[in-house]
Amino acid sequence: MSSAGFLNKLASREDAPAKVAALPRPVVFTNGVFDVLHRGHVTYLEQARALGGSLVVALNTDASSKRLGKGADRPLNKELDRAVVMAALESVSLVTWFDEDTPLSLISQLKPDVLVKGGDYDMRQLTETAVVEAYGGRAVAIGFVEGYSTTSLVTKIRQSLT
Repeated sequence: MSSAGFLNKLASREDAPAKVAALPRPVVFTNGVFDVLHRGHVTYLEQARALGGSLVVALNTDASSKRLGKGADRPLNKELDRAVVMAALESVSLVTWFDEDTPLSLISQLKPDVLVKGGDYDMRQLTETAVVEAYGGRAVAIGFVEGYSTTSLVTKIRQSLT
């Protein structure tokens, strides 16, 4: 693989189904903004990857991220930049995007074997869980590495500037 071979892990929404179909099974799926990548993120992604043969990460587009209400200046990193950093991780097999508020439509399209979310989610309350379980998949919550969040990093940086 060339030095930029990880860019082959990027897939448009249109190309994602064919690329996911070619991945080793079971396919694990997770999603998020992943704005400023930190230890908590990479630990979570490694744990998610260990649940299957490949890991698909769906990133919120910039517009979708802004609707999450994390701040007017968020995300700090643009969607393509976030995707490139994510694709460079060994644990990640494929990166794509979704522009909706939730990845429900993308999950319905890709039909991953395992849906993974962070431990702050009640998997029974997510519509995505019902969709995945309806076709025979499973949903798993992975605990957080305490003390790591993009929001706390941004706050710390801002405080150091004042």
